[in-house]
Amino acid sequence: MFVLRPAYPEEIPLLWALRTRAVAHACAAHYSAAVLAAWLSSPPPASLHQLVAQGGGIVAEDDARLLGYGVLNAASGEVDAVFVEPAQHGRGIGALLLKAVKDAARAAGCGRLFLPASLNAVPFYGRAGFTAVREEMYPHRSGIGIPSVLMEKLLG
Repeated sequence: MFVLRPAYPEEIPLLWALRTRAVAHACAAHYSAAVLAAWLSSPPPASLHQLVAQGGGIVAEDDARLLGYGVLNAASGEVDAVFVEPAQHGRGIGALLLKAVKDAARAAGCGRLFLPASLNAVPFYGRAGFTAVREEMYPHRSGIGIPSVLMEKLLG
């Protein structure tokens, strides 16, 4: 059985390593090798450090083993991240993390959540009630554009 708890700034290297494994596993069939190489080789952004330090990160763990995490930017209403360890896909961890992010957004007074969903993640967010707004190129820090779908969910 896994539990959810706040993420801690000192865990960022572990969170980023999990994110890299998740992207490599889940996105390989949806993106070119060049896009994946740029995406996977980037270091954690300063914004991740800030959001986690501000209490925006949520971790799923089982016996102190990291299973996944989610990050909310409560100031903008952006779901910054939801990633699950590839070996743990299909256990409902991502759905619970996303629910926790939605609950945190409501508690922070957000009326709407949005995110640039990777192409492989569109069905996941759709099942959680997010709707596609438009296809777009996400401007990655490496200078490449990553095909994505802007999705949103109104919070009641």
